[in-house]
Formats: sequence, C-alpha cells, structure tokens
Amino acid sequence: MSTPPPSDPAAPPPGCPAHRLYGPEAEADPSALYEKLRAEYGPVAPVLVQGDLPAWLVLGHRENLDVARTPSRFSRDPRRWRDMQEGKVPPHHPLTPMTAWQPVCHLVEGAEHERLRGAVTESLERFDRRGIRRYVTRFANQLIDGFVQTGRADLVSDFAEPLPMLVMTQLVGMPDSYGPRLVEAARDMIKGSETAVASNRYVTETLEQLVDRKRVVPGRDFTSWLLEHRTQLSDEEIVEHLRLVLIAAFESTANLIANTLRVILTDRRFRASLSGGHMTLPDALEQVLWDDPPFMTILGRWATGDTELGGTPIRAGDMLLLGLGPGNVDPEIRPDLAVPVHGNRSHLAFSSGPHECPGQDIGRAIADTGIDTLLTRLPDLELAVFEGELQWKSSLMSRHLVELPVAFSPHGATVTGANAVPPRVPAPAPVRFAAPAQPERPARRASWWSRLLRRG
Repeated sequence: MSTPPPSDPAAPPPGCPAHRLYGPEAEADPSALYEKLRAEYGPVAPVLVQGDLPAWLVLGHRENLDVARTPSRFSRDPRRWRDMQEGKVPPHHPLTPMTAWQPVCHLVEGAEHERLRGAVTESLERFDRRGIRRYVTRFANQLIDGFVQTGRADLVSDFAEPLPMLVMTQLVGMPDSYGPRLVEAARDMIKGSETAVASNRYVTETLEQLVDRKRVVPGRDFTSWLLEHRTQLSDEEIVEHLRLVLIAAFESTANLIANTLRVILTDRRFRASLSGGHMTLPDALEQVLWDDPPFMTILGRWATGDTELGGTPIRAGDMLLLGLGPGNVDPEIRPDLAVPVHGNRSHLAFSSGPHECPGQDIGRAIADTGIDTLLTRLPDLELAVFEGELQWKSSLMSRHLVELPVAFSPHGATVTGANAVPPRVPAPAPVRFAAPAQPERPARRASWWSRLLRRG
C-alpha cells in the first residue's frame, strides 16, 4: 500500500487496518502481521492499540535492546503517556489495568526502582533451587496422577497452566489448595473478561490476607522475606509485587511449558535431537524462547523526550511496545531461522536492561523439571490430534495454545501416594488459611531426560 507520509509521525497512514494490534487479523496470526509491518516500515512500525490509540511496535532486535536498556530515553513510568495526560485513556479502557501507575518496580525508575527491585531480587535469590525443583516434581506428579489412568489429557489445562501457580503458591507461602483457584483467577484477569475485575479483587484480597498472616507467622517464603526486607516495603507495595510475581510467573511459565511440549510432540527432528543427546532440555527451552517466547510483546515504554529510534522520529510521551517475538526473528541477527541457537541466551524473551525479568531462572526450573517429570512418567506421550487442528488464542501481549490433547498408555497406579490436585473451579471469595499437611515425596527413578541434562 502506498500512502503519503502522515503529518503526525505517531499516526499510522489513514485507512490502513493492518496497523491494529487487536482485532481479527492480529489475533489470527500475529507473527504474520509483525513481518508485514517489518517489510513496510523496518525495525519500528506505527501501530494502533485498543481504542485506536497510537503506539510504536519495536520489531528490530537491536532497537528492542536500545529501548530496554536506556530508561533515560524510554521510561517504564506510564504517567509519561501523552494520551493519558490528555484524557484520551478512560478509566474503563482495556489497557488501564496494565497502564495505571502502581507502586511496583516495573513501573518506576531511578532510586525508587532500585529500592523496589532490590527487595524483589534479593528475596528471590534466597530460594534454594533444589528446593524449588522438589516442589515442581511433587506437584507435577500430583497433576499427572489426576489423569494418568485415563490415557488422555490436555497438557494445557491439566498440566502447563496449573503447575507454575501450584509451585508459586508454595514459594509465596500459601497453602496448596489455593493453586487451582488462583490459576482460574489469573487466566481470567489476563483475558480481560467480564469477570476480570472480580478475579482481580479475589487475587488482591487473597494476597492481603496472606501478608496479614505472614506478619504474625513468618516462614521461609517470598512474602515473609519481603516483609522483613531492609527497605521496609509498605503492605501495598508487598501485595502489588506478590501479584506481579504470581501473574508474570503463571503466564510466562505456562506458555513456555506448553510451547516446548508442542514442539517436542510435533517436530520429530527436535525430539530426536533430545533423545539422541545432541540437545539438552535446557537447550530445548532456550530454542523455544527464541522461536516462540511466552510474551510476544510487552507494554510499554514511554519516550521521555523527542528522540529517534531505528531512523524513526519518536515524540515525547509516545508509547512503545517491545516486540519480543518479532525481535527474536529479526533477519539482521537470524538470517536463517532453521539454524539452531543452542546455548545462546541473547533472545528477548525476558526483556533486557534494568527491567529484565528477575524470576526467569525460577521459570526455567519449573519448566524443565516439570517437562522432565511428565516425560518420565509418560514416555510414549503422543499428540492426540493432527498438528493442524491445534488452536491458539492471541491477545495484545501473548499467544498461547488453547489445548494440547495427548494420548498415552494408561497406568493404574500413582507414584506419589498423595491425592491428585483437585479439578479447576471458579475462584471464590478468599477464605481463612488452613494449610493442609504436606505428603512425603517417595523416591522416583532417574529418567532418560535427566541423563540428557547431565550431559549438558
């Protein structure tokens, strides 16, 4: 399409619906839309978000790093958004939950960012990684026990989605029973459904109750460590950071698990490289983080002044979206996408710079330990539908599998000796905590996946 340059550099050419990052085209195949924009505009493209508000989508790998690593030019503080300052973003706007300023580390800069992020990273670093993997193994086995006798499962709803939240409930100090309900509430919030406000309220009230309990009865968990941190976070700051960690860990890790399992089940060469020892499971995760990251875009950054990015003029107050997915397949750095990138962690899946995801190693531990446990228990796992029948659900920031149906040889006995995780139910109002007794975890045979890991 050939149109004259717009008078406002932040406005897309008139009458060009391809620039919308929402709607049927964007949701049907966001990757194709990204490549269409790259071909037309290069590394930075004008786009429209919900409400036809203008923004810039950063498509180039180098340009994404430039934005992420220079907060002096591109701030995370949404109060700089010119459209919001001019009253063009009403309170009920779909992006308000993600762009309304809150006292959290990813929405502030400078000394305040260092204070809040320091509390988060230092508390996360106190976890014993072997302890995290024990939690993952226990919950993965309990989830598998819920469907192992049937010979069929949906690895999205039965495994990839509940596992990260079950583990995170332990890390923040919640009882096991809260995991299934928080999975429902978290997914509902991310979808932005009609009940998203109620789900958000459920999560908030549950976390507020948790903070009250941990103030009286602390433990060796993330909530207690935030409460006792030297920065003396307020209760509001603690609740907001707990919510941030829970939701980010849930969506990103669930997508990483589902995407990796999909590739293993559909790509014979990929699976052969794993089974033959040519690629370790951590290598496989990094390949998926390159090719199919959990978040395709990240909202947002705001220009602190008039500047230029990738040859494109950017005005003060403009909103930018980091294009993690399109940046990872930028032809400037990956001219041949068929070439493996084993051992290369320079992808954008967890962003970069001062706001890089602080919990990425925990997400990796949940994903690779969970997948290892699943494939050890069900070594003959196969996709139960044709690959072309798989469906995705896309939003502004993410694209996730709707279902991943599989079949396998049913087994009549469980290995955990514990009850399976209860089925998913809608999130009710919070109730008083009453932590159940923790079952012992019996020994598990070493898997061929574990042997692969040791080779790496």
